[in-house]
Order: sequence, then structure tokens, then C-alpha cells
Amino acid sequence: MKVLIVEDSERLRRSLEKGLRHSGFAVDTVGDGEEGLAYARHGTYDVVILDLMLPKLDGLTVLRRLRDEGSKVHVLVLSARDQVAERIEGLQLGADDYLTKPFDFNELVARVRALVRRRYDTKSPVHRVGPLEVDTGARTVHHDGTPIDLTRNEYAVLEYLIARRGRVVSKLELLDHLYAGSGRGSENAVEVFVHQLRKKIRVPDHDDVIRTRRGHGYVID
Repeated sequence: MKVLIVEDSERLRRSLEKGLRHSGFAVDTVGDGEEGLAYARHGTYDVVILDLMLPKLDGLTVLRRLRDEGSKVHVLVLSARDQVAERIEGLQLGADDYLTKPFDFNELVARVRALVRRRYDTKSPVHRVGPLEVDTGARTVHHDGTPIDLTRNEYAVLEYLIARRGRVVSKLELLDHLYAGSGRGSENAVEVFVHQLRKKIRVPDHDDVIRTRRGHGYVID
């Protein structure tokens, strides 16, 4: 899934980016409120991790403007322990969750995954997809109890399509998810990942889990 981190501490920003990428997220990072607002307005993010104490525009102002403009992106607020009033105001303005600094990174990941499930209205991290069982919490795929070994990119493609089940996803959208708008990769690379993924998850006597809509993209029904 795709996450935007808006945090002015370069050290924390880099640490969160590294950890979230390792956990399977596509990540963009910015260091001030003005840039954060611009990214959140124009990006296709599942979750925004938003610090309150930001230069140029504070986090509450960023959140207020996003909600005033009708943005429904899920927002996880980061705050210091003494910012109780600001946390309350953030929740009233439409923040979906908050964490106080310092926090445990594993808790942050769990909260981000919970917000992603809420965004796509799925209470459980375990999904039945054709003959497969996909656990987006544990990041595992099984068929009849047997694990299927996927690469990071193959799993990222599968998880992204599951989250948007029933919706056609273009190659460009998958490319943006895999490389977070870095300019790396290509549509041909996406085709290779999908081809390899299909081979690994194909089960005899079952239809392909991933369907191609020619000229449009891929879909999991």
C-alpha cells in the first residue's frame, strides 16, 4: 500500500521510510506542511502519517484543509505526549488515529495496516481469493495449507489488486505503487511481475486469479 510521511525530523523520516518499505509499503516522504499538503492533494495514498509540529504549515492546518476539500485519505497523526489538546482537535478535524512519540515501530505498522483495511472496508487481514488464502497481516499466501513463496514485488502486486478487488488497475498505477513515483521501473517490468505471479499462484482446474482487461489493466474479481 502507498503511504505519505509528513515529518520534519530527517532522522525519523528516514527511519520510518526504511522500515515501512521493508514492511512492504510504497512510501513518499516530505519535511514540511506545505509540501505535505501538495503531495496529499495530488497523490493516491492509502494513509498519510502526519506530524503536528511542522514548518510552513502545521499538521492541524494540513488536516483541516484536506478535510475541507473533501479528501477521504486516512490520516495517522504523530504527536508529542504533551499535545493532548492538539490530538483531540485532530480527531475532531477528521484524523483517523494517532500515536504519541516515542512510539513502537511495530505498533505504527499495525495501525497503518488497520487503516488500510478500514479504507477498503475489510475487517480481517485474511482474504479468500479463488483457491488461495492471502493474509495481508502476515504477508503470506497459501493454497490448501501449502505456502507459496513470492518475491517482494510479486506480493506487492497481489496485495494491491486484492485491496482494489473488482476494480481494474492500470499498469501505470501498479508502477507508481511499486516504485513510489521514483521514475524507476517500467510497464514492461510490471508485466513481468504479473506474469511471474500468475505462474506461482496458478492452481490446476481453477481460473486465473488475476484477469487481464486488454488496454486497461488487471483485476481480481
